[in-house]
Amino acid sequence: MFENLTTAHLADACLRAGVPVRCASLPPVVAGWRAAGRALPCVHVGSVDVFLEAYESAGPGDVLVVDNGGRRDEACVGDLAVLEARAAGLSGVVIWGLHRDTADVRAIGLPVFSLGALPTGPQRLDPRPPDGGLVRATVGDFALTRDDAVLADDDGVVVVPADRADELTTLAAAIRDTERQQADLVRSGTTLRDQLRFTDYLARRRAEPDLTFRAHLRAIGGAIEE
Repeated sequence: MFENLTTAHLADACLRAGVPVRCASLPPVVAGWRAAGRALPCVHVGSVDVFLEAYESAGPGDVLVVDNGGRRDEACVGDLAVLEARAAGLSGVVIWGLHRDTADVRAIGLPVFSLGALPTGPQRLDPRPPDGGLVRATVGDFALTRDDAVLADDDGVVVVPADRADELTTLAAAIRDTERQQADLVRSGTTLRDQLRFTDYLARRRAEPDLTFRAHLRAIGGAIEE
């Protein structure tokens, strides 16, 4: 899923398709790590059993998405939870919260994305949500379910509806290819300003002060996010 695409490509594809952009700044524990797959949501309430229960229903390549409310006073995922996630066939773990056991997590090799690390684990045990905590997870200001797909890389995490993943993949690939062509032209001596006829835009803007750069790009067929 989302092969050879970045989260930036996928976010731009969402803009082009009119899909709400759901993304969060959750960096990988190891630079270069990447995870992609169907979302496997869970709400952490202080005990590891919610992860083990989630793994019982995991499919190959799923991405565990842990909702710990963005808490920074405890780590909610450690090496054993990550090791078990790998054994369950998951492609990664995304944590709206903190992790620990960083050295062991690196050694395990399963991509983990979080807000950071902290030595202490949970010192609480809260009631589970009425739905059991395995139906829905919140990351930042958005929610996700099993009906969503996840892509995570060095830039963070993007979540999209799973039933639109193919459409968005096609759009994202087109955006990627256009940007690569533009970059190749810059490297060969044709500046991005020349490619986008920036001098023409400045001239038109003097005559039409309300002209936006996006409108100019649209007119010359260069608005790749539309």
